[in-house]
Amino acid sequence: MASEPIFIISTTPSTFRCGLNQAAASRARLKDFWALTKPEVNSLIVIATFAGFCMAYGSRSGALPILVLVHTLFGTLLVASGAGTLNQYFERHFDAQMRRTGRRPLASARLQPSQVLWFGVALSTVGCIYLAIAANPLASLLASLTALSYLFVYTPLKRKTPFCTLIGAFPGAAPPLIGWAAASSRLSLEAWIIYAVLFLWQFPHFMAIAWMYRDDYDRAGYFVLPQGSAGGSFVVLQTILPLLALFPVSLLVAVFGRPSVAYCIGSLLLTSLFFYFGLLFMLQGSRSAARRLLLASIIYLPLLLVLMVVFRN
Repeated sequence: MASEPIFIISTTPSTFRCGLNQAAASRARLKDFWALTKPEVNSLIVIATFAGFCMAYGSRSGALPILVLVHTLFGTLLVASGAGTLNQYFERHFDAQMRRTGRRPLASARLQPSQVLWFGVALSTVGCIYLAIAANPLASLLASLTALSYLFVYTPLKRKTPFCTLIGAFPGAAPPLIGWAAASSRLSLEAWIIYAVLFLWQFPHFMAIAWMYRDDYDRAGYFVLPQGSAGGSFVVLQTILPLLALFPVSLLVAVFGRPSVAYCIGSLLLTSLFFYFGLLFMLQGSRSAARRLLLASIIYLPLLLVLMVVFRN
């Protein structure tokens, strides 16, 4: 009795290893594209946008429009991710000279410049269009102006003047305005007060980073701090003065909505702790003091925004 031929297809070890290598390479590539978007920065941007949206809608009756909120956060995240990606494209040669940024996907040549350029352009463009359709044109316009000023004003100024921090603080404080505009289609005085809080917060936050990595910045040709002894005085002024200004400005939020003693107490406590770490940094001038100030800034902003949302609505 004749039997049917049996065909056995086997996977050799080399083929199996090749498949594993390709899968690992794909995961690494996706991880690199994800890193381009600066997710650690985007988390604070999303929180600030969320706070602006919730506070703008807090005075209205009815439930919070969750779908519009999600659209706003997603669109803002796309624009911010595109701006972060394009920032790395423009600064790729300088990033490669710094220990802090030398391992970034583009600076280390794991990705090609053309790939990064088109990825950043696509994210920013889609994000702006998405905001215009899913939220409103004002939110889209604010996001577009923020990305453009960040990329074409602040970014080149980092290699020209230490006052780049002042210029960069203007687009850097925009996320709550985007959220506010998406919720109300306008910008009120309260929205600008929240903007002022973020504007002031950025100075001690960035001074801590600039001091920790000042050798790196000098090596790459970034002029974020004045040369010589003037750098120390510059850092002190741009740290302490904004921290002092945060006390009255953060309390102005209590003028709107329901007057809240709890918010005032919480705001004063948070700002006092933030100021304490800024004062230690000013007195010690060490890398460890700068690191503690940086950590304090990262903790301070979300907690203050939570207080604003809870006690405003």
